Amino acid sequence: MFDMPWLELCWPDTPLEPGATVAVLVSHLGFWSMNACQIVYVIDEHGSSERYGFAYGTLPDHMERGEERFTVEFHADDQSVWYDVYALSRPSTLARLAYPLARGLQKRFAKDSMAAMQKAVRRK
Repeated sequence: MFDMPWLELCWPDTPLEPGATVAVLVSHLGFWSMNACQIVYVIDEHGSSERYGFAYGTLPDHMERGEERFTVEFHADDQSVWYDVYALSRPSTLARLAYPLARGLQKRFAKDSMAAMQKAVRRK
């Protein structure tokens, strides 16, 4: 979900557990910025459908303030798989100055993350 040419996941071997710190390097406007987050919770649900994922909250130097959740669901009844990105955020002081750019990057991330997941599934 983070396999994008304009983005680099830092510490990809970090265990998915609450309290773990992760970061994403983002290329925009000719420079890179690091956006650090902390994993808040992990999802591992079983039943009529299987649901796995995690959410992270932004750390103080992140360009946004908020939380982002990533989930993958498998529904046995119709054999469908769903990928969901859910974000709640507001811009930090610096991002407020470039709000249209910040919103554009968020939308680009959601679109490119979906494409990365589809590409990963096709490889299997």
